[in-house]
Amino acid sequence: MMAMLFTVLVFFAGLAILYYGAEFLVGGSSRLAFSYGVRPLIVGMTVIAFATSMPELMVSLLAAVKGSSDIAAGNIIGSNIANIGLILGVAALLLPMVVARATLTREIPFMIGASLLLYVFCLDGVLGFVNGLILFALLVVFLAYCIKTARIRVPYEIEAERPAGESEPRRRRDLLHITLGMVGLGVGAELMVRSAVTIATALGISELVIGMTVVALGTSLPELAASVVSAWKGEMDLSVGNVIGSNIFNILFVLGVCPMIRPLSVDPSVLRFELPVMLAFSAVLIPLLWRGRKLDRPRGALLLVAYLIFIGVLFV
Repeated sequence: MMAMLFTVLVFFAGLAILYYGAEFLVGGSSRLAFSYGVRPLIVGMTVIAFATSMPELMVSLLAAVKGSSDIAAGNIIGSNIANIGLILGVAALLLPMVVARATLTREIPFMIGASLLLYVFCLDGVLGFVNGLILFALLVVFLAYCIKTARIRVPYEIEAERPAGESEPRRRRDLLHITLGMVGLGVGAELMVRSAVTIATALGISELVIGMTVVALGTSLPELAASVVSAWKGEMDLSVGNVIGSNIFNILFVLGVCPMIRPLSVDPSVLRFELPVMLAFSAVLIPLLWRGRKLDRPRGALLLVAYLIFIGVLFV
Protein backbone atom coordinates (compact mmCIF):
# COMPACT_ATOMS: atom_id res chain seq x y z
CA MET A 1 0.00 0.00 0.00
CA MET A 2 2.78 2.43 1.02
CA ALA A 3 4.79 1.49 -2.08
CA MET A 4 1.80 2.28 -4.34
CA LEU A 5 1.21 5.59 -2.53
CA PHE A 6 4.86 6.52 -3.04
CA THR A 7 4.56 5.64 -6.74
CA VAL A 8 1.53 7.95 -7.08
CA LEU A 9 3.44 10.76 -5.33
CA VAL A 10 6.36 10.28 -7.75
CA PHE A 11 3.89 10.52 -10.63
CA PHE A 12 2.61 13.92 -9.49
CA ALA A 13 6.13 15.18 -8.72
CA GLY A 14 7.05 14.32 -12.30
CA LEU A 15 3.98 16.20 -13.53
CA ALA A 16 5.06 19.38 -11.68
CA ILE A 17 8.63 19.17 -13.01
CA LEU A 18 7.24 18.57 -16.50
CA TYR A 19 5.11 21.71 -16.38
CA TYR A 20 7.93 24.02 -15.30
CA GLY A 21 10.28 22.41 -17.82
CA ALA A 22 7.78 23.20 -20.60
CA GLU A 23 7.38 26.76 -19.32
CA PHE A 24 11.15 27.38 -19.48
CA LEU A 25 11.60 25.63 -22.84
CA VAL A 26 8.76 27.41 -24.65
CA GLY A 27 9.57 30.84 -23.22
CA GLY A 28 13.29 30.60 -23.96
CA SER A 29 12.79 29.15 -27.45
CA SER A 30 10.25 31.75 -28.58
CA ARG A 31 12.36 34.68 -27.34
CA LEU A 32 15.52 33.26 -28.93
CA ALA A 33 13.72 32.65 -32.24
CA PHE A 34 12.51 36.24 -32.41
CA SER A 35 15.93 37.67 -31.48
CA TYR A 36 17.62 35.79 -34.37
CA GLY A 37 14.78 36.24 -36.86
CA VAL A 38 14.03 32.51 -37.07
CA ARG A 39 10.51 31.27 -37.81
CA PRO A 40 8.91 29.99 -34.56
CA LEU A 41 7.50 27.04 -36.55
CA ILE A 42 11.05 25.91 -37.36
CA VAL A 43 12.06 26.23 -33.71
CA GLY A 44 9.03 24.10 -32.82
CA MET A 45 9.91 21.47 -35.45
CA THR A 46 13.59 21.25 -34.49
CA VAL A 47 14.75 22.45 -31.06
CA ILE A 48 11.50 21.80 -29.15
CA ALA A 49 10.58 18.69 -31.18
CA PHE A 50 14.04 17.17 -30.58
CA ALA A 51 13.90 17.97 -26.86
CA THR A 52 10.39 16.57 -26.42
CA SER A 53 11.27 13.44 -28.45
CA MET A 54 14.15 12.50 -26.14
CA PRO A 55 11.90 10.48 -23.75
CA GLU A 56 10.64 8.42 -26.73
CA LEU A 57 14.24 7.83 -27.82
CA MET A 58 15.43 6.76 -24.38
CA VAL A 59 12.44 4.50 -23.67
CA SER A 60 12.51 2.87 -27.14
CA LEU A 61 16.29 2.49 -27.10
CA LEU A 62 16.24 0.84 -23.69
CA ALA A 63 13.35 -1.39 -24.72
CA ALA A 64 15.13 -2.38 -27.97
CA VAL A 65 18.36 -3.27 -26.13
CA LYS A 66 16.37 -5.39 -23.66
CA GLY A 67 14.53 -7.10 -26.53
CA SER A 68 11.12 -5.58 -25.73
CA SER A 69 10.26 -4.71 -29.34
CA ASP A 70 6.55 -4.33 -28.54
CA ILE A 71 7.27 -1.46 -26.15
CA ALA A 72 9.89 0.09 -28.48
CA ALA A 73 7.64 0.19 -31.56
CA GLY A 74 4.37 0.58 -29.67
CA ASN A 75 5.75 3.58 -27.81
CA ILE A 76 6.47 5.51 -31.03
CA ILE A 77 3.23 4.60 -32.81
CA GLY A 78 1.13 5.34 -29.75
CA SER A 79 3.04 8.55 -29.09
CA ASN A 80 2.47 9.83 -32.64
CA ILE A 81 -1.26 9.12 -32.35
CA ALA A 82 -1.32 10.91 -28.98
CA ASN A 83 0.59 13.88 -30.42
CA ILE A 84 -2.16 14.54 -32.98
CA GLY A 85 -5.29 13.34 -31.21
CA LEU A 86 -4.56 14.32 -27.63
CA ILE A 87 -2.06 17.17 -27.86
CA LEU A 88 -3.41 19.09 -30.87
CA GLY A 89 -6.92 18.40 -29.60
CA VAL A 90 -6.26 19.81 -26.13
CA ALA A 91 -4.21 22.76 -27.48
CA ALA A 92 -7.03 23.68 -29.92
CA LEU A 93 -9.60 23.51 -27.13
CA LEU A 94 -7.51 26.00 -25.15
CA LEU A 95 -7.02 28.38 -28.06
CA PRO A 96 -7.98 27.90 -31.76
CA MET A 97 -4.93 27.70 -34.03
CA VAL A 98 -4.38 29.16 -37.49
CA VAL A 99 -2.01 26.97 -39.50
CA ALA A 100 0.31 28.48 -42.14
CA ARG A 101 -0.25 27.39 -45.76
CA ALA A 102 3.37 26.16 -45.99
CA THR A 103 2.73 23.87 -43.01
CA LEU A 104 -0.33 22.42 -44.72
CA THR A 105 1.35 21.90 -48.10
CA ARG A 106 4.91 20.94 -47.02
CA GLU A 107 5.51 19.96 -43.38
CA ILE A 108 2.33 17.91 -42.79
CA PRO A 109 2.72 15.96 -46.12
CA PHE A 110 6.34 15.21 -45.11
CA MET A 111 5.06 13.78 -41.81
CA ILE A 112 2.45 11.70 -43.67
CA GLY A 113 5.13 10.46 -46.10
CA ALA A 114 7.38 9.39 -43.20
CA SER A 115 4.45 7.56 -41.58
CA LEU A 116 3.61 5.77 -44.84
CA LEU A 117 7.24 4.74 -45.36
CA LEU A 118 7.34 3.32 -41.84
CA TYR A 119 4.26 1.23 -42.63
CA VAL A 120 5.90 -0.13 -45.80
CA PHE A 121 9.09 -1.00 -43.88
CA CYS A 122 7.03 -2.87 -41.24
CA LEU A 123 5.19 -5.08 -43.76
CA ASP A 124 7.80 -7.86 -43.47
CA GLY A 125 7.44 -7.89 -39.68
CA VAL A 126 10.81 -6.40 -38.82
CA LEU A 127 12.61 -3.05 -38.85
CA GLY A 128 16.21 -3.82 -39.77
CA PHE A 129 19.49 -1.92 -40.06
CA VAL A 130 18.89 -0.79 -43.67
CA ASN A 131 15.39 0.45 -42.80
CA GLY A 132 16.81 2.44 -39.90
CA LEU A 133 19.58 3.88 -42.06
CA ILE A 134 17.10 5.09 -44.72
CA LEU A 135 14.87 6.69 -42.07
CA PHE A 136 17.86 8.44 -40.48
CA ALA A 137 19.03 9.71 -43.89
CA LEU A 138 15.58 11.24 -44.41
CA LEU A 139 15.96 12.98 -41.06
CA VAL A 140 19.09 14.69 -42.41
CA VAL A 141 17.05 15.83 -45.45
CA PHE A 142 14.33 17.18 -43.15
CA LEU A 143 16.85 19.10 -41.03
CA ALA A 144 18.45 20.55 -44.18
CA TYR A 145 15.00 21.79 -45.25
CA CYS A 146 14.45 23.35 -41.83
CA ILE A 147 17.78 25.18 -41.98
CA LYS A 148 17.05 26.44 -45.50
CA THR A 149 13.63 27.85 -44.52
CA ALA A 150 14.56 28.98 -41.00
CA ARG A 151 14.68 32.73 -41.56
CA ILE A 152 11.55 34.84 -41.22
CA ARG A 153 10.66 36.46 -44.53
CA VAL A 154 8.41 39.09 -42.95
CA PRO A 155 10.00 40.51 -39.78
CA TYR A 156 7.99 40.12 -36.61
CA GLU A 157 7.20 43.10 -34.40
CA ILE A 158 9.39 43.03 -31.33
CA GLU A 159 7.70 44.17 -28.14
CA ALA A 160 10.43 46.62 -27.19
CA GLU A 161 13.66 47.82 -28.74
CA ARG A 162 16.52 46.04 -27.02
CA PRO A 163 19.66 48.02 -26.26
CA ALA A 164 22.61 46.58 -28.21
CA GLY A 165 24.58 45.75 -25.07
CA GLU A 166 21.74 43.69 -23.60
CA SER A 167 21.13 41.44 -26.60
CA GLU A 168 23.81 38.80 -25.91
CA PRO A 169 23.20 38.49 -22.13
CA ARG A 170 19.49 37.97 -22.83
CA ARG A 171 20.24 35.33 -25.46
CA ARG A 172 22.52 33.51 -22.99
CA ARG A 173 19.71 33.62 -20.43
CA ASP A 174 17.27 32.24 -23.03
CA LEU A 175 19.71 29.41 -23.83
CA LEU A 176 19.96 28.63 -20.11
CA HIS A 177 16.15 28.52 -19.90
CA ILE A 178 16.00 26.19 -22.92
CA THR A 179 18.60 23.87 -21.33
CA LEU A 180 16.80 23.85 -17.97
CA GLY A 181 13.53 23.22 -19.81
CA MET A 182 14.95 20.21 -21.65
CA VAL A 183 16.29 18.75 -18.40
CA GLY A 184 12.96 19.38 -16.67
CA LEU A 185 11.00 17.68 -19.47
CA GLY A 186 13.31 14.68 -19.39
CA VAL A 187 13.29 14.25 -15.61
CA GLY A 188 9.54 14.88 -15.30
CA ALA A 189 8.66 12.44 -18.09
CA GLU A 190 11.02 9.80 -16.68
CA LEU A 191 9.41 9.99 -13.22
CA MET A 192 5.90 9.82 -14.70
CA VAL A 193 6.66 6.95 -17.10
CA ARG A 194 8.38 4.81 -14.45
CA SER A 195 5.57 5.26 -11.95
CA ALA A 196 2.85 4.74 -14.58
CA VAL A 197 4.44 1.53 -15.90
CA THR A 198 4.77 0.23 -12.32
CA ILE A 199 1.06 0.86 -11.69
CA ALA A 200 0.00 -0.62 -15.07
CA THR A 201 2.14 -3.75 -14.58
CA ALA A 202 0.68 -4.25 -11.10
CA LEU A 203 -2.78 -4.20 -12.72
CA GLY A 204 -1.76 -6.95 -15.18
CA ILE A 205 -1.90 -4.92 -18.42
CA SER A 206 -0.05 -6.46 -21.44
CA GLU A 207 3.30 -5.13 -22.69
CA LEU A 208 1.94 -3.99 -26.08
CA VAL A 209 -0.97 -2.11 -24.50
CA ILE A 210 1.42 -0.55 -21.95
CA GLY A 211 3.64 0.59 -24.85
CA MET A 212 0.70 1.99 -26.84
CA THR A 213 -0.99 3.75 -23.94
CA VAL A 214 0.85 4.30 -20.66
CA VAL A 215 4.39 4.59 -22.05
CA ALA A 216 3.28 6.39 -25.23
CA LEU A 217 1.19 8.87 -23.26
CA GLY A 218 3.97 9.28 -20.71
CA THR A 219 6.63 9.99 -23.31
CA SER A 220 4.20 12.36 -25.07
CA LEU A 221 3.84 14.43 -21.90
CA PRO A 222 6.73 16.75 -22.87
CA GLU A 223 4.99 17.48 -26.20
CA LEU A 224 1.69 17.96 -24.39
CA ALA A 225 3.23 20.31 -21.83
CA ALA A 226 5.17 22.28 -24.48
CA SER A 227 2.18 22.54 -26.86
CA VAL A 228 -0.35 23.48 -24.18
CA VAL A 229 1.97 26.15 -22.73
CA SER A 230 2.65 27.44 -26.28
CA ALA A 231 -1.08 27.59 -27.04
CA TRP A 232 -1.78 29.28 -23.71
CA LYS A 233 0.83 31.95 -24.53
CA GLY A 234 -0.50 32.39 -28.07
CA GLU A 235 2.64 30.85 -29.68
CA MET A 236 0.62 28.83 -32.21
CA ASP A 237 3.56 28.14 -34.55
CA LEU A 238 5.54 26.62 -31.68
CA SER A 239 2.58 24.46 -30.66
CA VAL A 240 1.84 23.11 -34.17
CA GLY A 241 5.52 22.84 -35.11
CA ASN A 242 6.26 20.88 -31.95
CA VAL A 243 3.67 18.21 -32.80
CA ILE A 244 4.62 17.86 -36.48
CA GLY A 245 8.35 17.93 -35.76
CA SER A 246 8.04 15.49 -32.88
CA ASN A 247 6.17 12.96 -35.05
CA ILE A 248 8.83 13.28 -37.74
CA PHE A 249 11.64 12.91 -35.17
CA ASN A 250 9.92 9.90 -33.58
CA ILE A 251 9.82 8.04 -36.90
CA LEU A 252 13.01 9.17 -38.61
CA PHE A 253 15.24 9.62 -35.56
CA VAL A 254 14.02 7.17 -32.90
CA LEU A 255 12.97 4.37 -35.31
CA GLY A 256 16.03 5.21 -37.41
CA VAL A 257 18.54 4.80 -34.58
CA CYS A 258 16.97 1.85 -32.69
CA PRO A 259 16.92 -0.69 -35.61
CA MET A 260 20.56 0.19 -36.41
CA ILE A 261 21.47 -0.94 -32.90
CA ARG A 262 19.14 -3.93 -32.76
CA PRO A 263 16.42 -5.03 -35.25
CA LEU A 264 12.87 -4.48 -34.02
CA SER A 265 10.20 -7.12 -34.60
CA VAL A 266 6.74 -5.74 -35.42
CA ASP A 267 3.67 -7.57 -34.14
CA PRO A 268 1.21 -8.43 -36.99
CA SER A 269 -1.63 -6.83 -35.02
CA VAL A 270 0.21 -3.49 -35.23
CA LEU A 271 0.04 -3.65 -39.03
CA ARG A 272 -3.69 -4.39 -38.91
CA PHE A 273 -4.74 -1.72 -36.41
CA GLU A 274 -2.27 0.65 -34.72
CA LEU A 275 -0.19 1.66 -37.78
CA PRO A 276 -3.28 2.32 -39.97
CA VAL A 277 -4.71 4.42 -37.11
CA MET A 278 -1.48 6.43 -36.95
CA LEU A 279 -1.65 6.99 -40.72
CA ALA A 280 -5.31 8.00 -40.47
CA PHE A 281 -4.61 10.54 -37.70
CA SER A 282 -1.76 12.03 -39.76
CA ALA A 283 -3.68 12.13 -43.06
CA VAL A 284 -6.89 13.58 -41.58
CA LEU A 285 -5.06 16.81 -40.69
CA ILE A 286 -5.06 17.95 -44.34
CA PRO A 287 -8.86 17.81 -44.97
CA LEU A 288 -9.46 18.96 -41.38
CA LEU A 289 -7.33 22.09 -41.85
CA TRP A 290 -7.84 22.76 -45.57
CA ARG A 291 -10.85 25.02 -45.15
CA GLY A 292 -9.71 28.19 -43.43
CA ARG A 293 -6.44 26.60 -42.27
CA LYS A 294 -7.79 26.78 -38.73
CA LEU A 295 -7.88 24.17 -36.00
CA ASP A 296 -10.78 25.49 -33.93
CA ARG A 297 -12.40 24.08 -30.82
CA PRO A 298 -14.93 21.76 -32.60
CA ARG A 299 -12.15 20.23 -34.72
CA GLY A 300 -9.90 19.96 -31.66
CA ALA A 301 -12.73 18.21 -29.80
CA LEU A 302 -13.11 15.83 -32.78
CA LEU A 303 -9.42 14.87 -32.60
CA LEU A 304 -9.61 14.38 -28.84
CA VAL A 305 -12.73 12.20 -29.04
CA ALA A 306 -11.10 10.10 -31.81
CA TYR A 307 -8.06 9.57 -29.57
CA LEU A 308 -10.20 8.53 -26.60
CA ILE A 309 -12.04 6.04 -28.84
CA PHE A 310 -8.67 4.60 -29.95
CA ILE A 311 -7.61 4.14 -26.31
CA GLY A 312 -10.97 2.57 -25.49
CA VAL A 313 -10.67 0.08 -28.38
CA LEU A 314 -7.15 -0.91 -27.24
CA PHE A 315 -8.36 -1.80 -23.76
CA VAL A 316 -11.54 -3.50 -24.96
